[in-house]
Amino acid sequence: MNDAAAPAPTPAPAPRRVRVRAPELIGKGGWINTGGKDLTLADFRGRVLILDFWTFCCINCLHVLDELRELEEKHRDTVVVIGVHSPKFVHEAEHQAVVDAVERYGVAHPVLDDPELATWKQYAVRAWPTLVVIDPEGYVVAQHAGEGHAHAIERLVEELEAEHEAKGTLRRGDGPYVPPEPEPTSLRFPGKALLLPSGNFLVSDTTRHQLVELAEDAETVVRRLGSGARGLADGGPQEASFNEPQGLALLDDGSVAVADTVNHALRRLDLATGEVTTLAGTGRQWWQGSATSGPARETDLSSPWDVAVFGGKVWIAMAGVHQLWTYDPATRTVAVAAGTTNEGLVDGPGAEAWFAQPSGLAATADRLWLADSETSALRWVDAEGRVHTAVGTGLFDFGHRDGAADQALLQHPLGVTALPDGSVAVADTYNHALRRYDPATGEVTTLATDLREPSDAVLAGEDIVVVESARHRLTRLRLPEEAVRVESVAHRTRRAATEVAPGRLALDVIFQAPAGQKLDTRYGPSTRLLVSSTPPELLLKGEGADTDLSRELELNPAVPEGVLHVSAMAASCDDDPANEYPACHVHQQDWGVPVRLTEDGAHRLPLVLAGMDERETAPRTP
Repeated sequence: MNDAAAPAPTPAPAPRRVRVRAPELIGKGGWINTGGKDLTLADFRGRVLILDFWTFCCINCLHVLDELRELEEKHRDTVVVIGVHSPKFVHEAEHQAVVDAVERYGVAHPVLDDPELATWKQYAVRAWPTLVVIDPEGYVVAQHAGEGHAHAIERLVEELEAEHEAKGTLRRGDGPYVPPEPEPTSLRFPGKALLLPSGNFLVSDTTRHQLVELAEDAETVVRRLGSGARGLADGGPQEASFNEPQGLALLDDGSVAVADTVNHALRRLDLATGEVTTLAGTGRQWWQGSATSGPARETDLSSPWDVAVFGGKVWIAMAGVHQLWTYDPATRTVAVAAGTTNEGLVDGPGAEAWFAQPSGLAATADRLWLADSETSALRWVDAEGRVHTAVGTGLFDFGHRDGAADQALLQHPLGVTALPDGSVAVADTYNHALRRYDPATGEVTTLATDLREPSDAVLAGEDIVVVESARHRLTRLRLPEEAVRVESVAHRTRRAATEVAPGRLALDVIFQAPAGQKLDTRYGPSTRLLVSSTPPELLLKGEGADTDLSRELELNPAVPEGVLHVSAMAASCDDDPANEYPACHVHQQDWGVPVRLTEDGAHRLPLVLAGMDERETAPRTP
């Protein structure tokens, strides 16, 4: 008998990964949700670190916040998520606005405020949202652009936990998150409001996941509807639950339709009883390939932000997929009414139009007005379903400029209100202003300033009541007869343009199927790439859709700068021959890449959808 201990089994070799030393985390705005403590990369050594590059205007970034919640909770002793806030709009570079957004959206992890995009540049990020995974030894091991990657990141996290547990380099424990102190306000970041037949106001108390009825003074709380906890449950006023509700519309039967945004659902409130039921949505988020019409309770939706009754149907601003949908109360069905899911500003027939996060609706007899937030635009749909633009030029131009509509500027408006004289008021959210557009004169004016992130407004007699979201209140204003004089200011996106050479440009979208998965080719090609440009003359060759994720573009040397619009999609499934019904996942992202043509510019443009670009060292060390 041999009493010697058996040799320990040889551990399985760790999977080979491209590893790049992670640059330091730098942000002039400092840290939020850390109790005032400044953090460095060294503070996270021994933990799996996930950097979430986001900006609070971006609906896809908000989707990723929700995707990460479960992963954060499940791996709370090994994983730390750090939000790196990287602004698009000028308003998003204000530190207090970032602090507000962190509370507004229930961000339960530390956030680095990076108003000058310093860390964004060090990690060579090109899109909101982007997720970067750093291993316990401080090396970048994966990068993912867009949403829908939580399953792949969780698989990677589990591999890293096992690998670094075996190496002795994993450190478990509590994370650095310190929650803010709760504030005793009646409303907390309210989203939308509705004047009820009684003269009271119904308000979506978004951050507290409730609806609140206020008396005619717009201040006194009459009742609260909803449990106040995130959830999707029907029932009475205390049992029902919402998840960041937004838009409200009075239906013909006297009930109220509610855009229950993070639940991806349309709800119904019975004003008499306080009973809440679900009209449309499954609670699941719509993805490419999902049904675009059908029975309302069986069809997925995506971040409905506002609702309005127009032409006998409930129109839905489907911010999450850049479309307008309708709900038909007679047939209890939903369908796409306008938009292709591509993000941008294109007018024309509904089926060909492009939107960018439509977030506010208001109906008149012959027009449906909409605030198209990411293009900083005021747009409208006519009775035939054609889409028109009144104010706004595209994704990257914004500001505060009055005058003729074709040169006027807004900044990320979220609400629109039809006025009795045929004009419309616009809640110009990031300009902290109430604006007015008059179709009769084609002029844009400013009605009021010093409103903190106004997100909606409703008429009440001769007054207009504004939802001042970041002041947590409704503010009553007398509709002014004369406009406020405001100094004009114009902005472009804060992102630096990518310098590329004129002529041939190799566009490579990097996609590596997550571990344990493969491209899903059962029903044909599993990838799709769509390319266009602003202005259209920028692209001499390479525009349009195809299934290859690499493409040769030809850039017009006569156009000095512009924006390349790139939309990529890839589908992957579990790679297990024994599984007859493998789980499948869609990875997708839209990029708007500002480019400047220079003779010594790059001849290749890599965009990472998932994985690492092995032809370049993506993150640069300081």
